[in-house]
Order: sequence, then structure tokens, then C-alpha cells
Amino acid sequence: MLMLHTMLRVGNLQRSIDFYTQVLGMDLLRKTLRPEQQYDLAFVGYGGNPGQAEIELTYNYGVDHYEQGTAFGHIAIGVPDVAATCSGLRDKAAALGGAITREPGPVKGGNTVIAFVTDPDGYKIELIERREP
Repeated sequence: MLMLHTMLRVGNLQRSIDFYTQVLGMDLLRKTLRPEQQYDLAFVGYGGNPGQAEIELTYNYGVDHYEQGTAFGHIAIGVPDVAATCSGLRDKAAALGGAITREPGPVKGGNTVIAFVTDPDGYKIELIERREP
């Protein structure tokens, strides 16, 4: 079995594409427009299947906001230096409707350095420091 993608419902497809590509450095892998079915999709990631899991951004026509609920937690992305990553994306995230919502620092009760950034729709992305050996 393979993890293929995670789907997020978004209120503005282009805004979300811009956030994931310009702030988090993902590539727009493909886009599917389904006007007859009243939805559009965009797949973003750091590479496509099967080598990398993707994020499917789904825009349902006429819906510009979703309630997050309490079940979804976050998406995690490994980065070599959390503080440098946050410094580099802080202004871009703010300009595109996102924000750093937890500053870089060790996880409670441990040594792993993490931070959180929130996308324009309120989804949380955890940045986890993964230094190369």
C-alpha cells in the first residue's frame, strides 16, 4: 500500500495554490477543472506519486469557507532548519493569508524543534527539523 494524497477543501483554489507553492515551495503537479460537476482540483507537492504523497486542494463552487472540526490535526513537513524556514516564509505567508502560529522551539517534553504555520483556510502545517547527518 502507498499513501497517495491528503485532500483539503479550500475556499479559494488560486489563493491556496499560491500559498502552497510560494510559501511552502511545493510544485503545482496538476489541475483538474470540473465545471459541470461544480468543483475544481489542484494537486501540490514536492514530487508526485508514487515517490511522494501529494495534497489535493478541492474547491467546491460557491463554498468559500469550511469549519475545521476537531478531528483533523495537521500536515507535517520535514525541513533542515525550522528557524530559517520560518524566517524565510513569514512575510510570504502573511501576504497570502497564512501565519506562523507557533514559533520555532522544542516540542514539549522533547528536543525535536518544530513550528506551525497556518494556511489561508486555517489548516495547520507542522514544520519538523530534520537535519542531514
